[in-house]
Amino acid sequence: MRHLHILPRFGDRWSHLYLERGTLEKESNSLSLTDKEGVTPIPIDQLAVLLLGPGTKVTQAAMKLLADNNCLVCWTGEEGVRLYAHSTGGTHSAHRLLRQARLYCDETERLRVVRRLFQKRFPEPIPVGATPEQVRGMEGARVRAAYRRLAGQHGVEWKGRSYDQERWDHADPLNRALSVANSCLYGVSHAAILSAGYSPAIGFIHVGKMLSFVYDVADLYKTELTVPAAFQAVAHSKEDLERRVRRLCRDLFYREKLMDRMLPDIAEVLNAGDDLEERPGELAGRAVTLAGRTGDWPVFGEPNGPDSGRALEAGGGEGGRPGESDPDLELPLSAGL
Repeated sequence: MRHLHILPRFGDRWSHLYLERGTLEKESNSLSLTDKEGVTPIPIDQLAVLLLGPGTKVTQAAMKLLADNNCLVCWTGEEGVRLYAHSTGGTHSAHRLLRQARLYCDETERLRVVRRLFQKRFPEPIPVGATPEQVRGMEGARVRAAYRRLAGQHGVEWKGRSYDQERWDHADPLNRALSVANSCLYGVSHAAILSAGYSPAIGFIHVGKMLSFVYDVADLYKTELTVPAAFQAVAHSKEDLERRVRRLCRDLFYREKLMDRMLPDIAEVLNAGDDLEERPGELAGRAVTLAGRTGDWPVFGEPNGPDSGRALEAGGGEGGRPGESDPDLELPLSAGL
């Protein structure tokens, strides 16, 4: 059984690559895409997110190689603007997910996370005692002001954020550019969350969606990165817009070191700045298949082996301190920040 001593090297990778209308297959120890243009090698060991658009076929050997290289695979709609499914992340440890769930279930801790998320996006201090609704209003006003400023700066007409996923071609170029840029950011945020072992569903500002935490994390960077990129792309030209936006975002993410920033930023908002590495002794997990003999399967209620976890302490939850009570599962976000 192998041990994971450090997190997957998420920050060392390129951000994303979008492919469509081709066959992705294993070639030696790498991947290649075969389409009408020929055969294109894919640098699998350098990618964080692979977006597979319409018309894409992928072999089982290719998927195994992607998983072995900790590359998140997302099956998306045309131009990557809708996520249908995704693969797993790069760590089998659950302690970060349990911490995230504990913070969400404790109303006081959850509000602290909300405040830290907003504070990282605001250049000025948040007033003491401001409610989440008030801070959301402040953030909305700041974002609208950013849209107006960028429209004037690039000489682009801004009619407001409006689009319909079912009628993509009916959206104006700027709204399409924003959607494509944000989809790239969502993919990278999703990959970062999964690579560290957090849940994309347990959000703090956004709640109730399977990608709530993805939206929380992505919002930290939108007004800095994807929103200006969309305005810049439309101001330059409306031709081949979606493709140019994805390339612009790829270069921008690399230049601004987004991949290096994400995991420390996530740890900061979850007050886990000292937890950027795997804990020694944590098992990577084990594969259990239907082909295994009955005697090979673990006995329910018994640990799988040394360091497989510890029993819950009296009065405490998994990973909690002795004497801590279990938090309520659902608490309204109504108290002040």
